Amino acid sequence: MKLTSVFAGAVGGLFLAGTATAALQSVSMELVNSGDQGNTYRLMANLDAGARVDAVYGNSVGTLSIGTANGATMYQNANGGPTSKEINSNFFPFVPSMEWDSYVSIGALYQNGAPFGENNLNNIGINWSAFEGGGDLVTDNGSWFITPDDAQGAELNGQVFLGQFTVQGGLGTADDLVGQINLQGKDSNGETWNAIGASWNTPIPAPGALALLGLAGLASSRRRRG
Repeated sequence: MKLTSVFAGAVGGLFLAGTATAALQSVSMELVNSGDQGNTYRLMANLDAGARVDAVYGNSVGTLSIGTANGATMYQNANGGPTSKEINSNFFPFVPSMEWDSYVSIGALYQNGAPFGENNLNNIGINWSAFEGGGDLVTDNGSWFITPDDAQGAELNGQVFLGQFTVQGGLGTADDLVGQINLQGKDSNGETWNAIGASWNTPIPAPGALALLGLAGLASSRRRRG
């Protein structure tokens, strides 16, 4: 039941029942390595102290899209996988290039849960084929998520890790990655927050604007049902 309550809203358009707050300050793509596989960036949610992320999603209100631009291509390692649950860091000494695979997560860097004790990441509704083939990651009816009880969603030094993306070619900057994501989490008071259309390329909309986006989505849903 806990898993259902976390992801059902994301794929069904009901995540907007939460409150848009300033718990999310921004999202950013941060360069962590430059090597033979290309430039590796980590997507981070920058949060207020005590806040957390529970889900990254796309739905009918806001499509999730992470792709390349400026002639860049996404690097995928044959020994990795689309999420951190498939990234076994014990293999890095034997297959060094695997460390720079492109994949998504919440909090935990690898299968072993580092820097947390475990990795309980789940996903639903996402077709990973294009992404695993070096293409864009896109969904309007899917999510990767954890439960509110999972420690890995909590901010560490004001940040939550959401994914790693290695790109080859392009401008050699974070502008080689484009797109937007939707997020749900809780603030330090345990109140649910949502962010629709958050991007590392543009500023985060103000809470009022996020609330308006949510109302517009609900109104559209009601019109369709009518």
